[in-house]
Amino acid sequence: MHGRVNPTLPVVAELVRRGHTVTYHTSPAFRAEIEAVGATVFLYSGGEQPLPDPPTPVALLEGLAATAVRVLPTVLAELRGVRPDLIVHDAACLWGAVAARELKIPAVSSFTTFAFNRQVPSPTGASAELLLAAASQPGIVLRYLRSRWELHRRFDARQLPVLDLGNIRQSLNLVYTSRAFQPGVEDLDQSYRFVGPSIGARPSDPSFPADQLRDPVLYVSLGTVFKADPRLLRTFATALAPLGGTVVVSTGQTDPAELDPLPANVLVRRSVPQPELLARAAMFVTHGGMNSVNEALYAGVPLLVVPQGADQPLVASRVVELGAGLSLRTQDVAEDAVRGLAQRLLGEPRFHAAATTLQAAQRQAGGYHRAADELEQYLPATGSVDRRAPVDPSERG
Repeated sequence: MHGRVNPTLPVVAELVRRGHTVTYHTSPAFRAEIEAVGATVFLYSGGEQPLPDPPTPVALLEGLAATAVRVLPTVLAELRGVRPDLIVHDAACLWGAVAARELKIPAVSSFTTFAFNRQVPSPTGASAELLLAAASQPGIVLRYLRSRWELHRRFDARQLPVLDLGNIRQSLNLVYTSRAFQPGVEDLDQSYRFVGPSIGARPSDPSFPADQLRDPVLYVSLGTVFKADPRLLRTFATALAPLGGTVVVSTGQTDPAELDPLPANVLVRRSVPQPELLARAAMFVTHGGMNSVNEALYAGVPLLVVPQGADQPLVASRVVELGAGLSLRTQDVAEDAVRGLAQRLLGEPRFHAAATTLQAAQRQAGGYHRAADELEQYLPATGSVDRRAPVDPSERG
């Protein structure tokens, strides 16, 4: 998913700039943007990796295990040819962790969500909800058990979690947010390094009419993974239009034409240059995806979070808890409700002040420069692993 890939791209670009050779295993959808930052791309066999349908934790477990069995032979063959000194894998990339064990290569885990702990339970962790869901989906459970057995029979899958495949940790774990935004940070050990939002230069979009924006700029986006309800987006646009100079709506997979007609000061696009737009925005209406919220806080923008699923309710509650925004349930979205909350975000200084405080924490964490530093210090040029990885700057006396 974009939220898993995007934070890694500036890190790749920085490593390449420092003279490292970087290879990246991915699906075809991300090939162009990964090659653009200087990595050599290896595509997974079988083309695009579909999301589980339905996207439940049980289906996710089965999908991760089955994908690992399917792609590992090719991934291992390609890695043996590359002979890497270090493998960096997503926290839910089971095959990356297995490949590291098979090849006896040090590994680092990449957390583009919160790091999981008691306050942030992993969706694939053992829980009553997971067991109840498993009991109602015996076919998926059986396929999961078969894939896990095959994984253990053919590869070195020791020490991997029995269930919690969305939370694969290593001796070094990069977390792309700040310690200030992470709930329960005191529960996490020194293996977790909070490097902050990884925001680097992205290809410019000359077609975006930035010169036409008028302050205050109010920005709406419900993400790119799922198709947003056009009626929902239209409600946000019409509710915010009287409050903004320009209201920008990014529709993602939704056809912009489905929102018509709209007020004259509403600009609707499938995609926008989000970091540049957030640098100009006075307020951001978001689904609460971790990547989007991190980017908004990096820009110091107050948020109206309308969670759509996954970890988004937890992200929304953290934003509200820290005073940087407000939250609204999807079923409560109406023009009056949206306009009332937006007026508070724009008119009450406390929201901007809290967002500015978090902005400082997000920037001080170091971003992609810090992430590249951590990787270099974890694996010095000699190829040996430095288990004394550097202490978080915020924890130095």
